[in-house]
Formats: sequence, C-alpha cells, structure tokens
Amino acid sequence: MRDRADVPVTRSILDRPRERNAFHQLAELVDRDNRARLARWTMGVSPAAVMGAWMDWSAHFSVLQGKQVELANKALTDAARLGHYALARATGREADPVAEPDPTDRRFRHEGWQALPLDLAKQSFLLAQDWWDSATTEVRGVSRANEREVRFMARQLLDATSPSNLPWLNPEVTERTRREWGANLVRGYWNWLEDLGELMFDGRDRIESKWKVGENLALTPGRVVYRNHLIELIQYEPTTPTVHPEPVLIVPAWIMKYYILDLRPENSLVRYMVGQGHTVFMISWRNPDAGDRDLGMNDYLEQGPLAALEEIARINGPARVHLTGYCLGGTLAAIAAAKLARDGQDRLASLTLFAGQTDFTEAGELMLFMDESEVALLEDMMWKQGYLDAHQISGAFQLLRSNDLIWSRIVRQYLLGERPEPNDLMTWNADSTRMPYRMHSEYLRKMFLGNDLASGRYEVEGRPVFLSDIRVPIFAVGTETDHVAPWRSVYKISRLADADTTFVLTNGGHNAGVVSEPGHPRRHYRMLTHRHGENHLSPDEWEAQAPCFDGSWWPAWHDWLADHSGAPVKPPKMGAPLADAPGTYVFVT
Repeated sequence: MRDRADVPVTRSILDRPRERNAFHQLAELVDRDNRARLARWTMGVSPAAVMGAWMDWSAHFSVLQGKQVELANKALTDAARLGHYALARATGREADPVAEPDPTDRRFRHEGWQALPLDLAKQSFLLAQDWWDSATTEVRGVSRANEREVRFMARQLLDATSPSNLPWLNPEVTERTRREWGANLVRGYWNWLEDLGELMFDGRDRIESKWKVGENLALTPGRVVYRNHLIELIQYEPTTPTVHPEPVLIVPAWIMKYYILDLRPENSLVRYMVGQGHTVFMISWRNPDAGDRDLGMNDYLEQGPLAALEEIARINGPARVHLTGYCLGGTLAAIAAAKLARDGQDRLASLTLFAGQTDFTEAGELMLFMDESEVALLEDMMWKQGYLDAHQISGAFQLLRSNDLIWSRIVRQYLLGERPEPNDLMTWNADSTRMPYRMHSEYLRKMFLGNDLASGRYEVEGRPVFLSDIRVPIFAVGTETDHVAPWRSVYKISRLADADTTFVLTNGGHNAGVVSEPGHPRRHYRMLTHRHGENHLSPDEWEAQAPCFDGSWWPAWHDWLADHSGAPVKPPKMGAPLADAPGTYVFVT
C-alpha cells in the first residue's frame, strides 16, 4: 500500500490561488458587464436599491396593525366624504371639495376638471395621493433614507396613473380631439415614432432648434488665451474704459457646456459683467471620451481652475482673482480655494458659488438615488464605456420633476400633438457632456456617499483640505425650487468657512434662477450677510430675517464684487489668441 503522502490530491480550481484569482477576475468581468447592460436599460437607476427600499417598508408595515387600522379608517372616511360631496353636487347643493391640488400642480387647471364626473375623478386621485403619503411615512423601523425613497416611488407610480394622462378623461385632450377631428392624435403618433427612433438608434432625445452656438448663442466677444487637455480659457474683451483690477474667473459645471452663462446677449451673465467693468475669464471644459477614463477629480482641479489661475496671473499680473463656480464647478472652486488657503497662497480676492454644494448631507432628492447600490451600478456602466453620458442618468433627473418632464410632455406632445419651440435654455440643456469613469466615481463616493469635503477628509496632493481655512469673503447663491442643489444645502458654506458670507436666495430653479437677468419679469431675491464671528442662523432663521428685493440679483453681485475690489484701472492686455470665443471645445460632441 502506498503512503498517504504519495496519493495525488484532487483540488477544485477555486482552491488553487493562481487559478482562483483568474477565475475571480473572469467572474467579476462577467458580472460588471451584465450590470452595465442593466444600467443602460434602467437609465442608471438601481433595481436592487428600489427593491431593498420596498422590502424594508413592507416588512415593517406588515406588523404594524395599528397603522393598518388607522389607514383603513382613513380610506373609509375619505370614501364617505367623497360620496357626500358627489351627492351634493348631483343634487345642485353647495359643497366644499374634499381635496385640492397643490398650487404648483398644473395638471388640473383646465376648467373641465370642475365639472362632473371629472371633478370626482380628480378628487379621487388626490385622495389616493394623500392616503399613500400617509401609508409610506411614519412607519416605525424603516430607515429614513428608505422611507424617503418609498414615498418618492409611490408618488411616481401615482403620477403615472393620474387621470390627466388618460386621453378619454383629460378634458383638454378630448376638447382638442373633437375640434381637430383627431388630427392631434395623428401628430402625436408621429411625434412618438420620431422620439422612439432617436432613443433606440441614438440613445438620446435630440431637439431641433434655431439656437446655434456662435450664431445666436455665446456671442460675447473674446478669445481663447490658453488650452490644455481639459479646458480652454476664454478671456472676454473689455467694453468699459476702466475695469476693476481683480478679474473674475468662472468655473462652470463640466456636465454641461459653459455657455449657459453666455446665452443670448439679452440674458448673458458674461456680457452683463463685462459691461459693468469686470475682466471676465471663463473655463470651457473639453468633452471627454473613452480615452479619458482615468482622469480624476484632482486632474480636473489641476488642469481646470488651478491652471486657469496660473494663466490669468501671467496675463493680468499679480492681482488677486474673484473665483466663481457654478454647480459642480462651485464644488471644485471651493476645493481650489481650500487648497490655496492650506498652502498659504494669497491668490483669491473672493469666492462665489452659484448653486454649488460643499456639504452633501442634505443634497435634496438626488440623494434618493445615491447609495452604494446606485453608485456601484453607475460605476459598472462607466467602467464598460470609460465615461458616463449625461443622458444615461436622465431617468433619475426626470423623475425628480416627473409631472413637468415626463407626464406633461407625454400629454403635450403625444396626446395634444404639440412640439414646443425650443428656447435658448432648452437648447443648452440638450447639449450635455460626458464624465470620465474615475472622476465621476470619485465625485459620487467622496461627495455624495462620504461627504469628505465638509468632513475634512478630502485630499489634494495627498493632504486633506479644510473649508474652514477659507478666509476670503464668500458670495453664495441658492434658488428656491432647486432639485439638484437645494438652497438649504448651498447655505451650509456659511458655517463651514471662517469668512464673511453673503447668501442670496432667488426665485426660480437650478438654471432659471441663475440666468436671471435685469428686466426679467417676476424676479425677486433675499440677501443677508453673516459676519465672521457672529452666531450662525439656521436656514429658516435666515429666510425669516433676510430682506426681500424685487428684480435680478445680478446687480447685487456686481456691487458686492466692486466692494471687494480695488480702484478701477485701465483694462489689462488680452492674452495671445488661440481662437476666437466661443472657442473649439464647446463644439465637441
């Protein structure tokens, strides 16, 4: 008999370290590829996260008998109230409606919704909304994040079943159909086929617009004075005999093209600022491709605002700069300001943030889609193609305003047969850019998931930066109905930086509130300054104390910049031209 040591041992491939590593890598490749395909079908929304939230809610709700009885009683009471109202209306008696739509809900504004039986359909739907809102909130044991997500998803499901979406119930649609003998439905059918074809074969929804960059958009005279792999730096020509010595550098978000701040001459922030005697520089981000997959946040910092500051110093001399950032560009500008302060570089005169967040603990409804499951799914999508295209996460953004961006569009374009004429802002909104795999992964994990910047854990060049090191005056702008960067989140810079902070709250949304030119009708804003060393105000306290002003906030920003600038001087020389504004990167698709 042979010794046991001589008996060959048969081992699984999983037990062999080298083969196990190769097998693991192959399995991971297969899994990531499958998840990337899934992400394309779900428009970047993680099904696992959705199911997890519903399971958390249903598991806890199923054992809350008291809550269930309460909801059953509410349903019976609502049904009785609705029946009493219906009987009163049918017999010609006065009766108060049992449910009214939110003032911002435009679905039921047509007068036809006031007549029976559509009035009852409308109120039944509104009562159902209220019932589900009660059912998905205050369920003991459900995590706050999952409660918000379930409540949000229930609202989306109800919005999909709104009577306003049904052509035989919507009085505006039935009226139009009778008047046009159904021609509106024929036009809507062709609109639907056109949109379906573009989405199937091109992957995005394109719009035909009369607005063209360089023809009737982005017309402020200037020149590209610097270019690297990621940016073109545009210097705008002065239009006043003297200018403030401190130039303004604007860092826009890199998820879209820069020209939202230079649309038509009538609503161009750049043209306005140049006309007020400011030397303005603008970063125009290059649209990255798959070859840029390994560019990270620090690459955007170094090749973006830091490189631009170096070039401005070469052109403009030693004068300090008013650094300004919009949205993601605001976050990057804050990082740049903290890095310069950490390194003892006195290069900034002020910091301005347009809807730019630095603390992401309350980053609005976007946080509904930002957990480990969601970020992992987006990472797999980006891993496969090297970047994330903005239209691939359009589903999440559209759901935030589903009434306006999904269902009202379906009614208008497919049931009423209307095609809206795109305006300048709509044209810009369709002109998105891509985001490199590494950069966007770092942004999601370090900002949304980790909140590293506000917590002092965000590192630049291997060392952390601290917003509390920022000492230059800060001007921060939030907008009242911002779903991307809620104003209460933007406001937090006032307690994170050790600096005087002037906060402005303007009406409008994330884009329209910023593009708020003088003369724009129905504009107003609140403004109040927090001085360094004073007690901090909560957002609600600030809102109650801040005085309200009519008109655009742009002149207030100009006055604030002028107060933090030196005496006017002759305009600086223009940098050597590489191209005329709007440059070349803005045209890269």
